[in-house]
Amino acid sequence: MTTRKSHSVRTALMPYARLPRAHHSLHVLTSTVDVFCAAHWLLGEHAPQPGGDVPPFDALVVSVHPGGSIELTELSAVRARWPHLDRLPDGGFVVAASRARRYEDANQVQVFDAHGRETLSFSVGDAIEHLLVDEAGQIWVGHFDENPIGIRRWSATGRPTWMSDDAHIPGLFDCYALNVSGAAAWACPYTDFPLVEIRPDRRKRPVRVRENHVRGAKAVAVHGDRVAFYGGYGEEQDRLVHAELGEASVEQTEVGLLTLSDGSCPGRRRVVGRGSRIYVQAEPFTEWGVFDLSS
Repeated sequence: MTTRKSHSVRTALMPYARLPRAHHSLHVLTSTVDVFCAAHWLLGEHAPQPGGDVPPFDALVVSVHPGGSIELTELSAVRARWPHLDRLPDGGFVVAASRARRYEDANQVQVFDAHGRETLSFSVGDAIEHLLVDEAGQIWVGHFDENPIGIRRWSATGRPTWMSDDAHIPGLFDCYALNVSGAAAWACPYTDFPLVEIRPDRRKRPVRVRENHVRGAKAVAVHGDRVAFYGGYGEEQDRLVHAELGEASVEQTEVGLLTLSDGSCPGRRRVVGRGSRIYVQAEPFTEWGVFDLSS
């Protein structure tokens, strides 16, 4: 198979969702796109500051649905300084602190009902890199290297339902990329960067590991037998690698760049992988763009 190495192939993100201007005076604490394709912004009166404990504060979630409708949910007594956010299928939200002061910090993950009231809290462990909810309401968590415990799936009541401990994933110290769609997850972890397919509900071969030579990708998208990796180290942070899935490995077919819709490259950005899509949000974090491998 011939691999095209040129970075001249440029792919522009398609505009996807925008935070309504009426809310631009608030600070974007975090933002995400859920498994049902709705975009959410967690907004607060003040920007997060380094230091000790954060006094509980009220926050606003602004949700923009695929059809363009807007929904507002007020959350009471949020505790996370550097939060992760996602929506549950019942209309509630999960807010988690990326850092836990202690491994058994029971306040780390807060579950809110559809009215914005906290219903319970629990811990999933320090150093959250990714937190993504699947269609069944299961919470997938990948950690960065300050807590190399791998990838885990939790129920919305704080019960672990799958762990990577016995999955024989090589070099799983830092979950660089995590894609959750349906009831499955795809990961690309440091240090070996294999492409890991995780289907806990599949009896035969629930975890499949494919060798991969794309280093440092921050997001992955999968569609059929095709895969795309976004990001990398240094000058390759805007790299977009197309590849095909083999039985035991990933074979690169094209290397290019993924740009904003105007053709420029983002600086600081957030990324979310969902099935065939990679969502990218550049600073000031008010707009989401999308790359769809199935298009």
